[in-house]
Amino acid sequence: MKLPRPLARAGAPFALALSALSFTALAETHAPTPNPLQGDGRVSPFYTWEKAIPATPGKLLRSEPLDATLSLAGAASQQRVLYTSTDGIDGKTPIVVSGALFLPKGKAPAGGWPVVSWGHGTVGVADVCAPSWQGRSIRDVNYLNAWLKEGYAVVATDYQGLGVPGGHPLLNSRAAAYGILDAAKAVVNGTQGLANKVLIVGQSQGGAGAFAAATYAPAYTPDLGVKGTVATGVIYKITDSKNRPAKDPNKVDETIAYSFYTQLAQQQYDPSISPADYFTDDALPLVEQARTSCLFALEGDTVFTGRTPANTQKKPSPQAAAKLKPWVQAIDFPTLKAPQPIFIGAGQTDPSTTAASQSALSKDACAAGSIIEAHVYAGLEHSGTVNASLKDSIPFARKVLNGEKITPICDPTPQ
Repeated sequence: MKLPRPLARAGAPFALALSALSFTALAETHAPTPNPLQGDGRVSPFYTWEKAIPATPGKLLRSEPLDATLSLAGAASQQRVLYTSTDGIDGKTPIVVSGALFLPKGKAPAGGWPVVSWGHGTVGVADVCAPSWQGRSIRDVNYLNAWLKEGYAVVATDYQGLGVPGGHPLLNSRAAAYGILDAAKAVVNGTQGLANKVLIVGQSQGGAGAFAAATYAPAYTPDLGVKGTVATGVIYKITDSKNRPAKDPNKVDETIAYSFYTQLAQQQYDPSISPADYFTDDALPLVEQARTSCLFALEGDTVFTGRTPANTQKKPSPQAAAKLKPWVQAIDFPTLKAPQPIFIGAGQTDPSTTAASQSALSKDACAAGSIIEAHVYAGLEHSGTVNASLKDSIPFARKVLNGEKITPICDPTPQ
């Protein structure tokens, strides 16, 4: 039967509204179901956001006081935080990320405390390895306390998939960048007493994340007041062997632990990747151990079981090697040109992120048009460079915060 004309007209907007509601419901994104194979679980309910995830990245969802055992001596207060971000693998799906916020002691300056957004080094891939849950090394504790003493609030992301359900895409530069930038955006907009003056800081995995954040910021978080970046132990051109010393294939090497983590990250791009194509049979149990073990424990197990490159790694077939390409591509920076100055600190004897590779980054970034202040620290390796670099990075930070000129150092000599 044909509807009377007035009722038919009234039904049109109702149908449109119903259609819009249905589309909204379909478009809602929720946190993934926890997957033990991705290291999910064994943390508190705080980390699981059960509602639909807001589509706007950099939104503070909730916070809670951080346990005293996880606090920093230089902080007047500390909180565990949960905020929105964007999936670094597909670049579009809303996700939830956890972290921690530390406020310095004393009276805030006019306009509020400036903010250090900290990107940590590799800790593992399991939820329990998230620094906001597990805590931090004494190296990082001392380092972050130094920034608090300098008068910065510190927000420290856990990164995508650490703490919260979902896989951790280790070394994905976009994921680390988004986590660092959205952490700063969330606390600047959601916490009283903070200024929109942000210094991006990171080490190792976080050093690469900090550099990436500097390059993603103009398009991804254009309203965030990024003033500069401090990065140490930056991972650059990880597959380029010319800037990396050859390793003794028969020497026990604790850093082989990282290869077990990267295998799990690689599976997030291609689930058909089989560890048996890349590792020897007696090394395969350590790939499984990597799902739940944090870095120091896995390094210990790597040494305990006598892992060497020769008895651990296999040369993959061309087909197996090709499956790793998406993960390798995700490590690269989108560009080497950043609008704000970048400090790069490297250890002269660093066997992981070598001084040669970081010097190459400094030269390449300068050539691309970035303002780089690079330093190489004589006799220091990966960890030792972190706090030693403060004598140069804190003055650098003061300058960029005050809008002062940075004199480029593109080809540093050891000091």
